[in-house]
Amino acid sequence: MAVSGILLVLFLFAHMAGNLKIFLGETDFDHYAHWLRTIGTPLLPDTWFLWIQRALLTVALVAHIYAAAVLTRRARQARPVKYAHRPKIQGSYAARTMRWGGVIVFLFVIYHILDLTTGHLNPKGDREHPYANVVADFAPDRWFVTLFYTLAVVAVGLHLAHGIFSAARTLGQQTEKGQKRAKYISIALSLVLVVGYLSVPFAVLTGLVD
Repeated sequence: MAVSGILLVLFLFAHMAGNLKIFLGETDFDHYAHWLRTIGTPLLPDTWFLWIQRALLTVALVAHIYAAAVLTRRARQARPVKYAHRPKIQGSYAARTMRWGGVIVFLFVIYHILDLTTGHLNPKGDREHPYANVVADFAPDRWFVTLFYTLAVVAVGLHLAHGIFSAARTLGQQTEKGQKRAKYISIALSLVLVVGYLSVPFAVLTGLVD
């Protein structure tokens, strides 16, 4: 669970860094998007690196979901009798919403691929002009897309806030001081991720990027 989660988090931050290049302008953003298709050439044919990356991310995602299912089953087996009353104070809000947050993120990933990767759900869907695709996607008249994007990103942030902290404990961090440090780091990284990702659609929505 922890290892697969770390791989997914590393990708999220790398992807966010690429997204932020949109603030450098259309030329730079389109050049970056086209460069992604040529990574590894001439050793690899065009787009092969992307497909290898997608395959590895899919394996990590499946492993993450499988691990979550196994841990849930083990938890239920360890507690065959349900709580008569489970106080809401047990665990953080992020911890209590990990499952439904994961479902929202999973559905969003599918939509995101069909929208900005394959272009099937994008109003422009032009592979040669990624910048224009993003601007068309988050236009003011498509506010519902921005709303769904915001919901998904916030869910990722909550998921990450609890996930990084849990991963640190799983990988051996058990001291009280270390757990406090892990908690602060997980919250900080989650906020960076949420702000970084949401800056793009809201920049388009407000006209800062057009």
